[in-house]
Order: sequence, then structure tokens, then C-alpha cells
Amino acid sequence: MLFPDVHSAASLTVSPDRVQHFTSDSVSLTCEGNFTEWRVRKFSEDGRLYSDCRRMTGSTCNINTSKSDTAVYWCESGSGEFSSAVNITVQNDGNGPILVSPVHPVTEGASVSLSCSLRTQKILSNVFFYHNDKLIQNDTRGELKISAVSKSDEGFYKCQYSGRESAQSWMSVKGADSSSSPVWLIVGLVCGVSLIIILLLLLYRCRQSKCKSLFSVFIIIIIFIIIISSSSRSINIDISLNICHG
Repeated sequence: MLFPDVHSAASLTVSPDRVQHFTSDSVSLTCEGNFTEWRVRKFSEDGRLYSDCRRMTGSTCNINTSKSDTAVYWCESGSGEFSSAVNITVQNDGNGPILVSPVHPVTEGASVSLSCSLRTQKILSNVFFYHNDKLIQNDTRGELKISAVSKSDEGFYKCQYSGRESAQSWMSVKGADSSSSPVWLIVGLVCGVSLIIILLLLLYRCRQSKCKSLFSVFIIIIIFIIIISSSSRSINIDISLNICHG
């Protein structure tokens, strides 16, 4: 099974933005990126790979959902760029609930809300929520809110309403982007210590060769200051570039 590169220049958005859908729902899968040709591919539950969308308009694949549309989907550009893959699950029981959960991975530290929905009623109360088959909420609230997502929140979720359960869906959690500035500060510190050691070695060699001229020592110090200044500017430029492209 193919798992496209999540760092690709291509991306896939799903509307409505949820994993589970009812039969006969209208779902749009849109490919985004600086490419002119797109195809939406899917890997179905029965192990078949489909290369083309039945109703492709520009970069958007429109689906009128049926049970056979339960699959893993991703975008592929004409030049071979792939988006990250998403799961779509179609609920076959028209009277049962679906779990409303995000299609894409949730970033650590972010907030997320899961809810339960019927075809005829979008907002429900007295819903039971399960994480990896363990009951985690069973009060009158209709939503499961996680204010700061952590890696331990990753897993399978499902909801139960009036004795009927939704299918379970996997919620992925990705790590937050860390700043590279501390790394460069460490590099700068190491460079500074190294330059001090070099200066001490130069002074020692000057002393060994009986270099008693204050002018020579002054020149060495000036060279040291120039090197430190150049190194500092280089580190600052690198940090700025990392912040701009981060």
C-alpha cells in the first residue's frame, strides 16, 4: 500500500472535513499545488487500486458516496508528486450515527473536537465516546473536546448514541514543528569557544617565539574580533533563513 510523502508540494483537502460520511453524501476531494494535471487515486477495502475519479472537474473529484467509496485517497500530479493520504469511511446504516473527526493528523498542543451525528440530526447530546474501545466520556455533552492534543490521544475513536455505535476512525497526532534557533545558538557557542582556544594558542606560540611586541599581540586581537564578528553575522543570517523557511 502506498503512503505518499507528507512533505510533498501537493496536498489534498476533503469537504466536508471529516473521515466518516453517510451514503449519498456529496464529498469533494480537491488537489492543491503548483501543478496543472491531477488525478485522485484510491485504494479500496477489497484491495483494488483505482487510478481515476469518476467525476473529476479540474483539480476536484466529486463523489456521491456509496459503501464502495470507503477507501484511502490521495492526489497525484502529472509530474509524479503525491499528497498525503486520507481515509474516507462510508456508513452503510442509514439510521446509525457517524463520528465527526478530522481527516488530517492533529498537531500536538492543538485543540480538537469530536462529535456524533445522525443523517437527520447534526447536533446530538447524551453521547458516549470511546478511545481504543475504552469509554472516556458519557455525560450530556454532545462533543468530545481535547484542549491540548498529545501523542497519547492518538488512536481509534467511536461514538454511541441511543444504543447505536458509529464505525471507529483513527485519529493521528503529529509532532509540533520545533524551532531550529537553539541549535544555532549551540553552534555559535561552540564556535566562540573554539575561537578563544585558537587565540590562546596563537598567544602561546607568540610567547614561545619570544614575540614581545605589543603591536603583534594587538594585531592578533583585531583578527580575533573580526573572525568573531563574521561568525556572529553568519549565524544570525542562518537563523533568519530558518525562521523564514520554517
